[in-house]
Amino acid sequence: MATVTVRTLPWYAAPRVAHAMRRVRRWPLVPLVILTFLLVIPALLAPQVAPHDPLKGSLSKRLKAPAWLEGGSIEYPLGTDKMGRDLLSRMIYGARVSLAVSAVAIFVGGAIGTTLGLMSGYFGGRIDGLIMRLVDISLSLPTILLALVLVAAVGPSFWTVITVLVVLLWARYARLVRGETLSIKERDFIARARVAGASHTRIMTKYLFPNVVNSLIVLATLQVGYVILLESALSFLGAGLPRPTPAWGLMVADGRELIVSAWWVSMFPGLAIMLTVLALNLLGDWLRDRLDPKLRNV
Repeated sequence: MATVTVRTLPWYAAPRVAHAMRRVRRWPLVPLVILTFLLVIPALLAPQVAPHDPLKGSLSKRLKAPAWLEGGSIEYPLGTDKMGRDLLSRMIYGARVSLAVSAVAIFVGGAIGTTLGLMSGYFGGRIDGLIMRLVDISLSLPTILLALVLVAAVGPSFWTVITVLVVLLWARYARLVRGETLSIKERDFIARARVAGASHTRIMTKYLFPNVVNSLIVLATLQVGYVILLESALSFLGAGLPRPTPAWGLMVADGRELIVSAWWVSMFPGLAIMLTVLALNLLGDWLRDRLDPKLRNV
């Protein structure tokens, strides 16, 4: 009867292997790879990596299948849309559009919300009450209705989308920063700064703001995915970026009537949206665990 020899690790090596495995699980390698190749590189190097002009097409090449299907061509790896435009090139430029919208909206909304949140939490009283009522109003606004009203008034454009997103985003930053400020301002180093004669502006910028930066980074990371998803939804409904801008939401909308005969027109942009938002949410969770002292040792 044959014997089976089971080899085990030495007693001193097992903890090291377990520790290494924990570190691998904690490092967000997969989200970073997805974001690098799906969002960052296409956004920064779109003219260099896109094989075709995203706005020019040929009706003679409309609705070409992806390269691996019958009738496909390696010239158009992901196929073409109903105007004969290369889907891969439009998706690459669409990443640039999504990143630009997210960066501007989160920067402006975050700056407004952080400033008002610091003022609300630090001063309290009537200022706090007024700002919190504005926050409640902002959070209660219907997103789609607000976008449709702005589009009807000024027309679809990049800045229309930015305005809608800023109105929706600033309140989340204000509420988060206010809650953190209410706790931080009761600490001893704030009291010593007041005794030393520091002004309100100096206390808020030098002592309060640095203590809420970690929370702002986590929220901003999570908000990028939310902004991309919201911008895609608005563009899909015709209340976002105007055609022929190569935006992922517009590309999904262009293919909704062709989902049976030319499924790739909507499938690939929709998959890009899903993977990007998922990766950003995973990265935001990892940052929260790393930057929050309460969760760091759990």
